[in-house]
Amino acid sequence: MPRALMFQGTGSDVGKTVLVAGLCRAAKRRGIKVVPFKPQNMSNNAAVAKADVGEGEIGRGQWLQALACGVKPTVHMNPVLLKPQNQIGSQVVVQGKVWGNAKAREYLAMKPKLLASVMESFERVGEGADLILVEGAGSPAEINLREGDIANMGFASEAKVPVVLIGDIDRGGVIASIVGTHTILPPEDRDMIVGYLINKFRGDISLFDDGLKSITQFTDWKSFGILPWVDAIKRLPAEDSVALDKLAKQSQQGFKIVVPAMGKIANFDDLDPFKAEDGVVLQFIRKGDAFPDDANMIVLPGSKSTIADMQELRANGWEAPIKQFAYKGGTVIGICGGYQILGRTIKDPLGLEGGAREVEGLGLLDIETELRPEKTVKNSHPKSIEYNLPIIGYEIHMGQTSGEDCTRPMIDFETHKDGAINTQGNVRGCYLHGQFGSDIYRKLLLQSAGFMGGGNVSYMETVEQALDELAEEMERWLDVDDLLGVVKL
Repeated sequence: MPRALMFQGTGSDVGKTVLVAGLCRAAKRRGIKVVPFKPQNMSNNAAVAKADVGEGEIGRGQWLQALACGVKPTVHMNPVLLKPQNQIGSQVVVQGKVWGNAKAREYLAMKPKLLASVMESFERVGEGADLILVEGAGSPAEINLREGDIANMGFASEAKVPVVLIGDIDRGGVIASIVGTHTILPPEDRDMIVGYLINKFRGDISLFDDGLKSITQFTDWKSFGILPWVDAIKRLPAEDSVALDKLAKQSQQGFKIVVPAMGKIANFDDLDPFKAEDGVVLQFIRKGDAFPDDANMIVLPGSKSTIADMQELRANGWEAPIKQFAYKGGTVIGICGGYQILGRTIKDPLGLEGGAREVEGLGLLDIETELRPEKTVKNSHPKSIEYNLPIIGYEIHMGQTSGEDCTRPMIDFETHKDGAINTQGNVRGCYLHGQFGSDIYRKLLLQSAGFMGGGNVSYMETVEQALDELAEEMERWLDVDDLLGVVKL
């Protein structure tokens, strides 16, 4: 096996995903053959990756980390992916393929059976690599979940991988969170931790010198440094939906794209390329928010539970303003679940989502959808019919959509056409995720909605540059030599 180093957090959203991505890029820049790994992930932001046969799903975080490593993503980089749904718990994806559904207690009993798949993928992902950088999930301090654990210390112990603990100083209480983790871990888990680092510091780092001394005094763990708040991270895709709450609070001027973010929103990083456009404002709205009256475009994103999200959208009071905006000629786009919501009805005759068997949609497209158990998962290189342009994207969806407006499709896959456009041409939807990352297509789409600003922005170049900047900041502020020295590279 190649050398491996694992990063666990004192809690969720401490920055594990982006810090592993940054270290992946730093290692790559040093000429090290590095690959990412996350034993268990919980996210409705999924990517399509190479599987042993065909393609399968992994978390978007591991897709980003693979990009940072300069390698193609595979399903073995994230062997267990949990995708939260509605009343039926989470969909369990193992090595890229749907394994079944499980509620929390059922999954606890299931975890020990998944360890073999995790360890197999760990071996597979390391083939030909010098270094595996492993990301934990949640926190090892959740000792109530320790039995049968495959996400944190359970995996680290089984694979004999040393652990670095990440603390988030921005949320406050970082000394207590690190020392508290040390205190409640059993000795055998505590001994797996070789040191810690602190993330998201603002201001004069020297002011925390005494804090570092206190942590060392209580834990005897080595400090690998303090990373300040890095602006480049804002240009990287966010995997955790916690980030949406921060985005929802932003209020800026510009060409405003409003994104209703319901409880089971999925693949919201579809919208990230719009953020790269100068003069475009992306505003996510959450439960309890009034619908903005200054929208220039509305995008309905993907959903892991389309019927539940349609019901929530209606309960939030957003149906009327969305319809009014569309009736006045405003541009409305639906992606995957958002596409289904734009239609007349969504049917779930087999109860796949565990709730209502049928719900009325917004009725802005003359289509209807029936959810089915077969799942489409694949990367795609189709063509935009509207603009006669090649575009890129991926498909992850369950369901069949048909209706009069499907005679005006958006996407040409050669073997079939996908999507629908209304007769006025201002409301459209399709199943293709990632389409806005196609730069010329995005520019033309914005222009059709009335945005005349922006330039020839290459979205993927902005992501690559952000990864380089993050790696440089980590080299500057953290002891990367010592981090890599832990595994004796």
